[in-house]
Amino acid sequence: MSVVDLRKLPAFLNAGQTLAGLDLGTKTIGLSVSDRGLSFATPRQVITRKKFTQDAEALLAAFARDNVGGIVIGLPVNMDGSEGPRAQSTRAFVRNLERLTDLPFAFWDERMSTVAAERALLEMDVSRKKRAERIDSAAAAFILQGALDRLRAAGEGEAGAAR
Repeated sequence: MSVVDLRKLPAFLNAGQTLAGLDLGTKTIGLSVSDRGLSFATPRQVITRKKFTQDAEALLAAFARDNVGGIVIGLPVNMDGSEGPRAQSTRAFVRNLERLTDLPFAFWDERMSTVAAERALLEMDVSRKKRAERIDSAAAAFILQGALDRLRAAGEGEAGAAR
């Protein structure tokens, strides 16, 4: 498929499908998946990065297991709103992955997701070692939850305007 506006992403979903959230790190890929009602994001097992083809196979298998119908991927925008090398790398990853799947992608500004995930794990008193293992999937869950909340707010706004 291709990259679509986040607000249009639910239109691509069939009944019972979920959304996936991705946080691309240099060593790992954080993965989260929504429930079928598109209300809650749940972290999944982190994928250790190898070569692109192996990363893609692992992601596509995870998407199939969780009946994913669309993907929200964190875009690492600089604090001033500009896009640097990490954002370009993320866009290149999506260009390569979209050649292998018909699933639509939507980008989500992830500026504060890792910081928020780190705080949440600290509040849960997760050890340093376990935080390192879980941080990318927790960040992916923050990315996806932010997108789900935005979609819900947009839907309520549309419903209110229709009244």
